[in-house]
Amino acid sequence: MTKTGNGISILLLFAVLLGLAMGTYFPAYGQKLLPFTEPLVVTLLLLLFFELPLKPLHKATLNRNFILLAWVANFILIPLIGWGIASFIFGDQPMIFVGLLLYFLFPCTDWFLAFTRIAKGDTALGSVLIPINLISQLLLFPLYLTILVGSKTVFDLDGMWGTLVGWFLFPLFGALFLRILLTRFLPTGFFDSITSFAGYLVPWVLSALVFCIFSSNTHQLTAYSAEVPQILFAVFLFFLSSWFMGELLARYFRLTHPQYVLLAMTTAARNSPLILGLATIALPDQPLVYAALIIGMLLEFPHLTVLSRILQQQISRISSLQRNQATNI
Repeated sequence: MTKTGNGISILLLFAVLLGLAMGTYFPAYGQKLLPFTEPLVVTLLLLLFFELPLKPLHKATLNRNFILLAWVANFILIPLIGWGIASFIFGDQPMIFVGLLLYFLFPCTDWFLAFTRIAKGDTALGSVLIPINLISQLLLFPLYLTILVGSKTVFDLDGMWGTLVGWFLFPLFGALFLRILLTRFLPTGFFDSITSFAGYLVPWVLSALVFCIFSSNTHQLTAYSAEVPQILFAVFLFFLSSWFMGELLARYFRLTHPQYVLLAMTTAARNSPLILGLATIALPDQPLVYAALIIGMLLEFPHLTVLSRILQQQISRISSLQRNQATNI
């Protein structure tokens, strides 16, 4: 899965470069791709919602303290950290500020679990977080836009609500209905194969959306190319801050190492595909917002790969220390 994660980063980078090339050398064709954005967003949201597992929700009461800690970290502490970083670096550039903040705000609901498994984290508890995180961020998305974003932009946030609800409800209920229907009439193994295939399609549909965004908005995006190093620095600073926060929380609440790994991964990984889809709906024709989100995505998988290896080394050192102590006894 680590290789797959890095492969997604390469795929997204290729989509960005190909889109910029299309928009630069064949701008007329790049503009013709703009109408494909909306159906790609709907497809992306359908696939993401179709993957949502609802069964683990009933297990949330088995470890309420950790669930509450992870929720507070993901939806209160991390948004404050992200808002501080975005305000400090891009407080005078509202479009990039909004894109970065949207990237920072919402935790991942899928691939963080694979990296948690690699680093020997608590994947059973992580599966409980997935529906909780997804439902929470869908409910909080308009609220965060109003509270954290509204003061720095000229967006029509009141008009955004109706558009967002309409676009959101169709793929959500469509995906849930299809999931319930298929689980009822298909064998478990076959249904699992379908959900796996849906997950396989997500990065390809996401890359197609990224290609369309960059090819149809090349002029606006290249005008701000000087800000790319600052965006990269902001994302790096966010990853560093989230890791430091996880360290402090793990020590203060005396988490087990598997719980600590899970907390580190869920606060580091972001739900950029879903938020990119929602952003194109809620904030139409804002390519700088989308670009900041996409740049964050490009760094995320390499970061998660490095983080998983650091956590693996920690558990190896702990195991070695325990063996030495047992030998001395």
